[in-house]
Amino acid sequence: MSILFLVTFATAALAQSIPFKQDSVIFFDATRNRAIPVELYVPSKEKKAKVVIVSHGYGFNKGGDNRAYSYLTEALAASGYLVASIQHELPTDDLLPLTGVPQVVRRPNWERGTANIYFVLGELRKKFPRANYQRVTLIGHSNGGDMSMLFAHQHPTLISKVISLDNRRMPFPRTQHPKIYSLRSSDQPADDGVLPTLEEQAAFGITVVKLPNTIHNNMDDNANESQRKEIITYVLGFLKE
Repeated sequence: MSILFLVTFATAALAQSIPFKQDSVIFFDATRNRAIPVELYVPSKEKKAKVVIVSHGYGFNKGGDNRAYSYLTEALAASGYLVASIQHELPTDDLLPLTGVPQVVRRPNWERGTANIYFVLGELRKKFPRANYQRVTLIGHSNGGDMSMLFAHQHPTLISKVISLDNRRMPFPRTQHPKIYSLRSSDQPADDGVLPTLEEQAAFGITVVKLPNTIHNNMDDNANESQRKEIITYVLGFLKE
């Protein structure tokens, strides 16, 4: 059952919160025989709402990872965005390989994630036809950020922005479209070649911000109030550019 929320956050960016409803749905991709659980956050002003698709970090297939960023998804919905947070791994899936070259052994996981994003975007168009699909943003943490970056490589015309919360394996597209933003943790560096150089950041308008007081594993609901406020403020700023 949908629940109506009215959320007020202690930040100027959210001074005028918009009521929204939260709902858990399961989309089914018949071509892949795959169920895709999605947590939806729908603002009361659905018409022309910009769309944000969130992809979680790896959670060892336990489920519920798509609800582990509630501080951010609720803040986005309260700011008027239509948010879909995808559960990418199912209990029946193979576990993510933790040995070997990540760009090789994890690629099937990322490919599945991009297929999930593509399918969910199509289902959102059917379910919420009045939303604004000219300004779709992907937000992904860690492994979900790798999926989001891969989607940007494969389907650049379908999205306008990608916001990475510390993805470490999939190289950023060196491009001006979609716009690329990234918040980086204080403790886990990216692999060589993932992040653009300062020269590439300037040439392509890519924004990379280091968060000196936030570690990689504290970008989901493990974040404290100060970390949450900082991440929300940056993300809303990126979305408004």
